[in-house]
Amino acid sequence: MKYSGFRVIKEALTGHRGWGPAWRSPAPSSEYDYVVIGGGGHGLATAYYLAKEFKQSRIAVLEKGWIGGGNVGRNTTIIRSNYLLDGNEPFYEFSLKLWEGLEKELNYNAMVSQRGILNLIHSDAQRDAFVRRGNAMLLNGADADLLSKEQIQKRYPFLNTENVRFPIKGGLAQHRGGTVRHDAVAWGYARAADSCGVDIIQNCEVTGFKIEKGSCIGVDTTKGFIKAKKVGACVAGSSSRLMQLAGMRLPIESHVLQAFVSEGLKPLLPGVVTFGAGHFYCSQSDKGGLVFGGDLDGYNSYAQRGNLPVVEDVCEGGMAIFPMLGRVRLLRMWGGIMDMSMDGSPIIDKTDVSGLYFNGGWCYGGFKATPASGWVYAHLLATGEPHKTARAFRFDRFSKGFMIDEKGMGNQPNLH
Repeated sequence: MKYSGFRVIKEALTGHRGWGPAWRSPAPSSEYDYVVIGGGGHGLATAYYLAKEFKQSRIAVLEKGWIGGGNVGRNTTIIRSNYLLDGNEPFYEFSLKLWEGLEKELNYNAMVSQRGILNLIHSDAQRDAFVRRGNAMLLNGADADLLSKEQIQKRYPFLNTENVRFPIKGGLAQHRGGTVRHDAVAWGYARAADSCGVDIIQNCEVTGFKIEKGSCIGVDTTKGFIKAKKVGACVAGSSSRLMQLAGMRLPIESHVLQAFVSEGLKPLLPGVVTFGAGHFYCSQSDKGGLVFGGDLDGYNSYAQRGNLPVVEDVCEGGMAIFPMLGRVRLLRMWGGIMDMSMDGSPIIDKTDVSGLYFNGGWCYGGFKATPASGWVYAHLLATGEPHKTARAFRFDRFSKGFMIDEKGMGNQPNLH
């Protein structure tokens, strides 16, 4: 069923009786060529691109809960490709280009809004670092624009540019960055994958891997054993627990990252704004609410809710750059479980078990990477070789010293 303006008019005239479910709810088959564990954005995108771009069939996505119930429905919706290092920037730029054509590709309104992202500069040293980052972005085909204080005051008059402690001296803008409605991304990929013949099986938790002679031949689930030629794990903050079932211990810790939404306001923010002297980022949703977040809770946890000290810290960061935030009511807050890797960058690679593949360790970068993650993971599953933009995301980079430490914090996961 293809969505269009004509279809909406037709359904309006006929009582909206022609709409069907966006995707099927099939019972699992006993055997598949590919089983993707995790029905979030990355898992669904992987299944879609496996079927659409790599012409594979007999694909299943196993989701322990419901589609859109995990991190893909819990993030702060920002998309960007303003990275510095060669291991990251080409990949995220590839992702941003896929975002730009996603709604047409999926025939689904994901509310891709490229209103731009602005990273604020508060010191001369930070300006030097942002100039370097901007040049790296330009060299990799992305857009970057160094803004002066006067340019920022004109576009963002509500910012406290004269803050004595955190003066705003400029900013690095990426005008192609922006926001996307997060749960709509999951729904769009689910619908598109289903239309390509992918079985999306909800409420089906993987409870074990069946490994014989060093090869994974299938998975045990709450709906029975499912045989598979290739199994791809793609479960965000639950990666450590899932891969433990296969006897693997990952270079990953799980932490809670909180997100916040204010009451609905009239149009206020022209794009995404980030605080350079702390950790605070904010955008405005289509419903008018300010969507913002900051640092993760520093302790290890699998809970999907955080604690009040981080709430206070995030709100203090927001108040430092636009004090008017203090007049806004906080409507709701929630948490998502982050896979925090040792260098702050993801892992997309084969494992030592034949037929078992891994995608995880996304830290803060998971949502913005959704299309590219699905594409390169599908490439790895279908061909057995890493995609050219994801060759750096290997397990062995930790043992060989090829870390992709974007933030320069060393091997402490909760600092990335």
